[in-house]
Amino acid sequence: MRKVFHVAAREFIATVTARGFLFGILLTPAIVLFMVFLLPRFTTKSPPRVDGVVAVIDRSGEAGAELAHYLSPAAIRERRLEERRRLREFAASEIGSGVTAGAILGAAPEEPLGEVPHITVVTLAPDADPEREKERLKLSLAPRPADGVLLAVALVPAGAVVREGDGFDDYHLFVRSGLDDRLVDELQAGLEGCIRGARLRGSGIAPELVAELVRVERPPARVVTAEGERKASPLMNQMLPIAFMVLLMISVITSSSSLLTTTIEEKSNRIVELLLSALSSRELMTGKILGQMAVGLLILLLYTGMGLGALASFTLTGLVDPVILLFLLVFFVLSYFTVAALMAAVGSAVSEMRDAQPLMMPVMMVFMVPWLLMVPIGSHPNSLMAVVLSFVPPIGSFVTLLRMASGTPPPLWQVVLAVAAGAAGATASLWFAAKVFRVGVLMYGKPPTLRTLIRWARIPD
Repeated sequence: MRKVFHVAAREFIATVTARGFLFGILLTPAIVLFMVFLLPRFTTKSPPRVDGVVAVIDRSGEAGAELAHYLSPAAIRERRLEERRRLREFAASEIGSGVTAGAILGAAPEEPLGEVPHITVVTLAPDADPEREKERLKLSLAPRPADGVLLAVALVPAGAVVREGDGFDDYHLFVRSGLDDRLVDELQAGLEGCIRGARLRGSGIAPELVAELVRVERPPARVVTAEGERKASPLMNQMLPIAFMVLLMISVITSSSSLLTTTIEEKSNRIVELLLSALSSRELMTGKILGQMAVGLLILLLYTGMGLGALASFTLTGLVDPVILLFLLVFFVLSYFTVAALMAAVGSAVSEMRDAQPLMMPVMMVFMVPWLLMVPIGSHPNSLMAVVLSFVPPIGSFVTLLRMASGTPPPLWQVVLAVAAGAAGATASLWFAAKVFRVGVLMYGKPPTLRTLIRWARIPD
């Protein structure tokens, strides 16, 4: 047993002290921090500063003045402040109210979002020719030379406000080439609001009263638990199951892939022959698997700690059930032994990395299943597909953890059965790997096929 631990310690130290490993471990948190904290600071969220003219051919006689008020700098600034206030309220309800949440939300709601555009609305004669104004738009020529650049031309027919026949007519908006889409949206929203208000006034209804009647504030839902009440966080409730599954998959795949790489390197460099002179093939394989499992545990603990720290900074630690953390460790051990055994078997059977690709393809295709189905399983954790996949090793551990972290966790008997199925799968994989490792670790030449590996596994001890 001492030899096994020596091999495991050597495997662990050689892996964690490599520059590539350290760089890879630190790169992911650095990318996350950049995306969360720095990227929003460098991203332009507001439309660029625009000065120009919007010409309106208002045949209804109702929209021109309203649009001028809607596009005034004071009205635009007020809308942006209200938009920021609502965005902060939504973000606070989703990501909590901790110090980190305040850093992400950034500036105070009183600060405007970018420079306010200065748009002049010029109301043309009702009988103005739209085609002529469109020609001016091509050349960016305003109706009056002193007004500035022509940005858009809006045509509001009389039938857009007063019903004619079966329904209302549509308005038309023509914009200059290259005009920012966000400004176009603002123009469309202004025209639609003006026309809507004119229709209500024409029907004897005050637009302000309608706006007050249809406005219903949506307070955040509160979750009632034995410890008390807390805010519900729908977005985090959807993200946490996926985060747990991805965390498990990263730790398992990263450590088991290192096992494949080191096994092939030692075999190609003939180091494995020297090692087998001092210990058996089973002891060598066991030591290598345990050493890389320690690497996987290090990754798992590091990223789990970072995740819990992030939740604590957002005051959202109540979303994580401690039982899930325990099963995260259990499912890691089961899935790691299953995958690492297969990696060790493949690594012992080939002498170059390119020869391992055909043998690893079926394994990697199996592990694509949780990736492809994590959204439907997370949304419907108790569906027949999710229940069946929970008992299929080696993906059952990932699916069961995803279901346990969802809003409707599976019953206990399904979790116990999934653990039993995972243990059976890990045992079968270790038995198969030990058989293949014993034969393949000293085999050189033509790489074997999957059928050859199965034949090796059937050779009696």
